[in-house]
Amino acid sequence: MQFTFPDGNAVRVNCSDSSAVLSAARQRLRQGHSFALATINVDHLQRLGEDPAFRRAYAAHDLVCADGNPIVWLSKLAGKPVGLAPGSDLVLPLAQLAASEGAPVALIGGNVAALQKSARAMQDRVPGLEVALIHAPGFPFDPMGEEGAEVIDRLRASGARLCFLALGAPRQEIFAIRARDALPGMGFASIGAGLDFLSGQQTRAPSLVRKVKMEWMWRMLSNPRRLATRYAKGFAILPGHALAAIKQRRDG
Repeated sequence: MQFTFPDGNAVRVNCSDSSAVLSAARQRLRQGHSFALATINVDHLQRLGEDPAFRRAYAAHDLVCADGNPIVWLSKLAGKPVGLAPGSDLVLPLAQLAASEGAPVALIGGNVAALQKSARAMQDRVPGLEVALIHAPGFPFDPMGEEGAEVIDRLRASGARLCFLALGAPRQEIFAIRARDALPGMGFASIGAGLDFLSGQQTRAPSLVRKVKMEWMWRMLSNPRRLATRYAKGFAILPGHALAAIKQRRDG
């Protein structure tokens, strides 16, 4: 399905499920093609409506999958259903893919100690995985500024071919496009809290909570001060997007 904004930028969810994401990423790694993967959720959808730079970056992504159940529901309304493919669930499968293709990985996030824990957890679970670079930019990180250029230089020198970005939206998606265009043959996956779950910095909702599609409630209750307003803004935009999805279905 596609989300179209008044300025003409369009974000298309073009990966039907996690298997499609992994298949596309494998093909690009084997062919030596750079790529950027974004995992869209309602928070991203709300921010896309407000931030032109975020829209431009998202529209330029090669692979986009549904990171939240509301995106899945909207796709069904649009008559172009996709399956749920959370970024957090893609981290280890992407690491396994990288290891099988002999592609070193890089971890870019906000905290060196947490990244080191994530790297150890990934290597414990994925034999043969090579972590070529761990780097935490300064805060606030400007993806289009001088430090963004320095991170690109570090990635180029590292030999990594797949980079996991845990910088938060919209910084990670904006940086992914800049870095993809500067580094031929390297893939970039913006996976949000996926590395924090591996490092133990955050606790993932129990499987039963995820099964009944209430992970968002678990996360909000775990940090209401930070997340309550974010989720409220997200829910507020859903009726408009639902109407747009129905129109998309009607228009074919």
